[in-house]
Amino acid sequence: MKNVRKIIKIDEELCNGCGQCVPDCAEGSLRIIDGKARLVADKLCDGLGACLGSCPTGALTIVEREADEFDEHAVEEFLAAEKAKAAAAPKTMDCGCASTHIQSFRPLPQAASGCQAANTPKSVSGGPSALSHWPVQIRLIPAQAPFLKNADVLVAADCTAVAVRGFQEKYLAGKTVMMGCPKFDDAESYVQRFAEIIATCDLKSLTVLIMEVPCCSAMNVIIKKAMERAGKTVPVEQITISTRGEEVARKTW
Repeated sequence: MKNVRKIIKIDEELCNGCGQCVPDCAEGSLRIIDGKARLVADKLCDGLGACLGSCPTGALTIVEREADEFDEHAVEEFLAAEKAKAAAAPKTMDCGCASTHIQSFRPLPQAASGCQAANTPKSVSGGPSALSHWPVQIRLIPAQAPFLKNADVLVAADCTAVAVRGFQEKYLAGKTVMMGCPKFDDAESYVQRFAEIIATCDLKSLTVLIMEVPCCSAMNVIIKKAMERAGKTVPVEQITISTRGEEVARKTW
C-alpha cells in the first residue's frame, strides 16, 4: 500500500559512489549499483535518515513522496537472504577457475624440491613473491581460511597495488592480504565477512591501505562496522596513498 511519507532521496549528480552510507543503513535498503548509491526498495527504507551523516557530498536527503509503507518483516527477510548470499562463497569464477581453492605459500626450505619451487609465485624481478596465500579478494576468502588465524592482515584497496611502486616490499611482506574495492563491491557483504573473521580468527592486527580518494574511505567505515558487529576490537593502522603512489598519512585507531 502506497502513502505519502518520508523516504530517502539520492542525488545522482552529487553521489560519488563512495559507499559510506551503505553500512549505516541498518535495514540494508542502500546498495552501490553501477557506481552510485541506489535505494533497493521503498518498503525497506524507514525514512529516519540514519545514513545522512555519513555522506561526504550531501547526496542524501529526506523527502516526502508517495511510497510503499515501511515493512519490518520484509527487512528481516531481505537481510537474512543477503547474509545467506554472502556466506555462500562462489566455488569457481565464470571462467571455471577454482578461485576459492585455499592455498598457502610459506617460505621454502633451503633444499626445496623442483616441484615446490615451481609452485612458488615469483616477482617480475625473479625473486620470491611476498604473497603468502590464495585467493586474495575479500569476497573470495572464507572466514575459515587457515591463513587468517592469528594473522597480521593487510586490507588493501585494489588500486593501491598499482599506485605504489614496491607494494609488496613496503606493505605486503609478513602480512595476509585481503583486497577489494569499497566502491564497486557490496559494502554490506564486506562488513559481514570481516565481522566473521574478527570474531573467530584472533587477528593480531589490521592494516588498512587506501587511496586518497573519497570512495576509498568507505573501507574504514566497513572495518569499524565489522568490529561493532563482531563485538571485538583489533588494533588498526590506516595508511593513505596519494594517486601518485606516495604515502601521505598514517594513523592508528
